[in-house]
Amino acid sequence: MANDQWSTGTVLVLGATGKTGRRVVEGLERAGRKVRLGSRGAEPAFDWEKPEGWAAVLEGIAAIYVAYQPDLSVPGAVEAVGAFFHQAKQAGVTKIVLLSGRGEPEAEEAEQVLQATELDWTILRCSWFFQNFSESFFLDPILAGEIVLPDTLAPEPFVDADDIAEIAVAAFADPRHSHQLYDITGSQALTFAEAVAAIASAIGRPIAYKSVSLEAYRTDLNEQGVPAEVVELVIYLFATVLDGRNEPVADGVERALGRSPRRFADYVARTAATGIWGGNHA
Repeated sequence: MANDQWSTGTVLVLGATGKTGRRVVEGLERAGRKVRLGSRGAEPAFDWEKPEGWAAVLEGIAAIYVAYQPDLSVPGAVEAVGAFFHQAKQAGVTKIVLLSGRGEPEAEEAEQVLQATELDWTILRCSWFFQNFSESFFLDPILAGEIVLPDTLAPEPFVDADDIAEIAVAAFADPRHSHQLYDITGSQALTFAEAVAAIASAIGRPIAYKSVSLEAYRTDLNEQGVPAEVVELVIYLFATVLDGRNEPVADGVERALGRSPRRFADYVARTAATGIWGGNHA
């Protein structure tokens, strides 16, 4: 496959039903690109744990958006993405856009594995998403009216998944994004309590915010019946990524798109209007 085909050929989007993947698919389709969905429910199916099925998914693919599930920090993730990059290169893929995690040592290892290949690459090293409050993690606690989190969490410059997807789509079209590592954050660092308070204000009802020790939080997750491997992942991320190392705001959105990042306040207003967080029905 010619080296320039990554900007016009079919794009495989891994994690196509996830927070960023779904948006990347939509953006590519708006741009008129052919897209193949990469997920366990797609045909052909993609599963990180079934490499024997990768060849069928890679056939005829020019470029790939790689979002590893559940997270690049889990055991075996770096080895899996390395094997996948190798197989993608053998299949004729010439471009990879990798979703990476800011402040995660294992994610940086995965970045280095990609950079060591002969593939054209763009790396999106991202802070926590705005959408964690509305599309996963914190949605149920918000609806229940109380969020309990460890008291160790530092402020985080949350970023809009729409910004991440917009950069990814641009990276598949414009060679100026080639071999670029974008450190992607929002425009300001917020504490989790501040973020929850902003949501409570927008929906017109209180959301209690309770801080507990990291060990008490682990116990709470276990008592809720959260799978052990998920508990360990969450505790690891909270203790590592949210220890303050990621608090500084970065310029990745501005470098990539020539504009400021989307604002958390605008996300809250937009999301509250959808009704997904409920509201004050008194």
